[in-house]
Amino acid sequence: MSAVAVHLDGLTRRFGELIALDELDLDVAPGELVALLGPSGCGKTTALRLLAGFDYPDGGRVKVGGVDITDVPASKRDMGMVFQAYSLFPNMDARTNVEFGLRMRKQPSPERRARAEQVLGLVGLSAHAGHYPHQLSGGQQQRVALARALAIEPSVLLLDEPLSALDARVRAQLRGEIRSVQQRLGITTLFVTHDQAEALSIADRVGVMHEGKLEQIGTPEEVYERPATPFVAEFVGTMNRVAGRLAADGRLEVLGASLKASGPQSRAAGELVEVLVRPEALEAVADPNGHATVAERTFLGSFTRMRVTLDDGSELLIDAASRRGLPEPGVRVSVRATGEDALVSGSAHGLTPAAP
Repeated sequence: MSAVAVHLDGLTRRFGELIALDELDLDVAPGELVALLGPSGCGKTTALRLLAGFDYPDGGRVKVGGVDITDVPASKRDMGMVFQAYSLFPNMDARTNVEFGLRMRKQPSPERRARAEQVLGLVGLSAHAGHYPHQLSGGQQQRVALARALAIEPSVLLLDEPLSALDARVRAQLRGEIRSVQQRLGITTLFVTHDQAEALSIADRVGVMHEGKLEQIGTPEEVYERPATPFVAEFVGTMNRVAGRLAADGRLEVLGASLKASGPQSRAAGELVEVLVRPEALEAVADPNGHATVAERTFLGSFTRMRVTLDDGSELLIDAASRRGLPEPGVRVSVRATGEDALVSGSAHGLTPAAP
């Protein structure tokens, strides 16, 4: 399978007064998996539908492999689509469901059967080829849907919230399998989801969308560790809002630490600003003269989360990799920033810096 590039150039889509997509630019490299991440109504599914040909833009162009397909109907776009609802035919077994697209393309029966068996084996369902949808679990049904999309050897694979109907364990397993199949085939893929863990774990790059615009696109590490906007910072992961002060050297003084400032920089030295800091970039140390009290401590498997209350009544979340040595609820603590940088989100809005 020869991978192709996808280029969305200035895509705009309006529904009455609602602007679902606002001049979206997006490039997907050949063989790359890009996840579009965002809340409901942000435009991510609209972008997928425009690429698939299920809808047409009010402005902008769609190019695949260097060819403009903006006005090409969906049936001629060579796209493989997997939906949230499995959309399997209930009166067909798994093999026949997978063969459906090939039959529509007039492929002979022996070739259809051989291809169906091949892709069912690829998704680990060879033993279930004769089973009907009602005889399969949700995860197995979604594997059949994936096999059906891949059977036609599409140039681009499109996945629209394909795992959201599954339970957490199956979802985690299946996203790993989707990623493995995608890498083995080297197929260019656009994956739409509202689940940040899903996007971060499966994608080469993550594009975060908000109100029809692409707020940021980058590797999962870049989007999580260096969010470009306050929206990205708070949508991808958990954030604390604390007050900090801009130093003369352009750095931030936050909770007793000097951090590299990112975000809006058109502010004067000494100005009080609102800063976004991840829970894992903070630590709480038992201190009878500290400025906060541990309100709650929760074990979450791979880490422990503490909720601390500052003397001004505000709260912070702090994540620690170990339970050992952590202060108990009710203990006075000092909270310190341990990260290397933090995002300035705007004015402090009445926040006062906590004493380190």
